[in-house]
Amino acid sequence: MVNKNLDEYFMLEAIEEAKKAGEQMEVPIGAVIVSNGEIIARAHNLRETTQNAVSHAELLAIQQACQEEGSWRLEGTTLYVTLEPCAMCSGAILLSRIDRVVYGAHDPKGGCAGTFMNLLEDERFNHQSEVVSGILAEECGRLLTEFFRNVRERKKEEKRLKRESLLNNTEINKG
Repeated sequence: MVNKNLDEYFMLEAIEEAKKAGEQMEVPIGAVIVSNGEIIARAHNLRETTQNAVSHAELLAIQQACQEEGSWRLEGTTLYVTLEPCAMCSGAILLSRIDRVVYGAHDPKGGCAGTFMNLLEDERFNHQSEVVSGILAEECGRLLTEFFRNVRERKKEEKRLKRESLLNNTEINKG
């Protein structure tokens, strides 16, 4: 049994990564990978920055951890991520043999660690990962909610400014 306080400590580290993503106008999702009580990799979403669909926090952290460990096998590690992993990330988690996944917020539209479906604990695969959900879920969810609220407000403001500009151009052309 792993100490809940330890899970919260490492989730706070993942939250710090998520905040970095948000500062870069990326969806605020962060991840850290822990081995023997130490963080060996940390990453956040970079899809917008890289214009690459696979630049999810989990995949970037896995890539970094593999380099750090000098192996594609990440047995004995725990991945902490602020949002429930998607199908792509769950596949990478299984293929890299991560033993344990701890996530914050549930993803009802695409979560593949227990909400929408559970790939990580499916016994049909040759590897399973233990899943712990809901660690600091409120904090993780709040980052996402605020981010998307701000995106909607920015889009609304952009539309308003565009309408004003069109109206001004129309009045100038009439005059």
